[in-house]
Amino acid sequence: MNRVLPVLALICAAALAATACSDPTAGSAGDADKAGTKTEVDPTARLDGVKLTMWTAQNTINAPKQVVEAFEKATGATVERQAIPDLYEQNVPTKLASGDRPDLMFWQPSISTLPFIQPQQNLLTLDGEPWESKLGDTERSLGIIDGKRYAAIVTSPAMLGIYYNKDVFKKAGISEQDFPESYDELLALGQKVVDKTDAAGFYEAGGDKWPLQWQMQVQLTDLDKQWWADLNKNKEKWTDPVVVNAVKKYQEKLLGAGLAQKNYKTGTFTGQADALWKGEVGMVLNVTSFQSQLQAKYSTAEMDKKIGWFPVSNSSATGMYSPDQTNGVVAFKTGDEKRQNAARQFLAFWLGPDYDDYIRAMKIPSVQPSVPTPNGLPETSKAQVEALPTASGVFQAKAIVAPDTHLYLADMIFGKKTPKQVAQAIQDQFAQVAKAQDAPGF
Repeated sequence: MNRVLPVLALICAAALAATACSDPTAGSAGDADKAGTKTEVDPTARLDGVKLTMWTAQNTINAPKQVVEAFEKATGATVERQAIPDLYEQNVPTKLASGDRPDLMFWQPSISTLPFIQPQQNLLTLDGEPWESKLGDTERSLGIIDGKRYAAIVTSPAMLGIYYNKDVFKKAGISEQDFPESYDELLALGQKVVDKTDAAGFYEAGGDKWPLQWQMQVQLTDLDKQWWADLNKNKEKWTDPVVVNAVKKYQEKLLGAGLAQKNYKTGTFTGQADALWKGEVGMVLNVTSFQSQLQAKYSTAEMDKKIGWFPVSNSSATGMYSPDQTNGVVAFKTGDEKRQNAARQFLAFWLGPDYDDYIRAMKIPSVQPSVPTPNGLPETSKAQVEALPTASGVFQAKAIVAPDTHLYLADMIFGKKTPKQVAQAIQDQFAQVAKAQDAPGF
């Protein structure tokens, strides 16, 4: 889930940068790779007596459990998982700035979030590691800042798309042939659900706020690479009419047209899943964490019977991918060469001999085309795997700063901001953080 707080994280990152400048380990240890002398990694070499620490978010502390136990058994090393209190993206930079640092850590491998932990000063570069060339094209594009790799990609990025209730669609007379190939067609589908059933077209979670960003995000998929490149150089702005119009269309054509459930201002993420399952709404636009909610409560067979998924963009039937903190694992420069090499070995083990066992245990798609995705995943998951290769990134994967669009959209639905004011607030925050990061052009 993309709930990064850039301004707060920036403050922490600034403190971290100052710490890194005075830290004798920040720019020395782990830089053997600059001279081309990086040692080759044996994933199962003995590491008796070596202890590594790995930071995770509170809700993902068990995500690496299988690989940690397998690695410890294979090598004799110890890997201690430590949960950092929420908000993870805010508290990690603060903790690092205090001088504490782990050997390994989950971190979102996007250009908007990876910079918060000052990768050039603090992380081992992972270019040329044995697993890098095995990644799928989309996964391989993540974890890179200024041409250098700082994150191993261990899980596929979340997919953004439409989850739908099959019974509601059947009542509305909607078949796969009716699946939309544009955002306008998606809205028309929502209207059909409202007209022909007693369900709402969409469920919007104004109470939790963060899911509000997705309806706007889908409408920005026609913006090309140059637009995003210019945005990142302060040559384009979030106040561009295409952004304002996307916010306006969401306000008028979806919310204002009555296509959302009545309590959309107070709706929640968990309520979203319950409402879709019960058939109280026809569709939910959200990322893979929404699916994880359902998988935690229902069997694959139950899900396949009731819930479907399809991709959609502004003018095509393609999906969007959204990096999150469980996708990437980074390794820190600690000044202890033995632990640094052990951290690299852990990543080589994770994405090497253990990877098939890991994804089977986690029941998740594979990031390596040569390693098949496990059997038994819901049809929704299979559809997302199929859509990933042609998917485009959400703005967190394209913009150098990820503004809190959801907060400004929440202001709009409560009548505190107009669409133009939403776009201006996004731009103001984006420029403020980019300038503080010394981004060129700001």
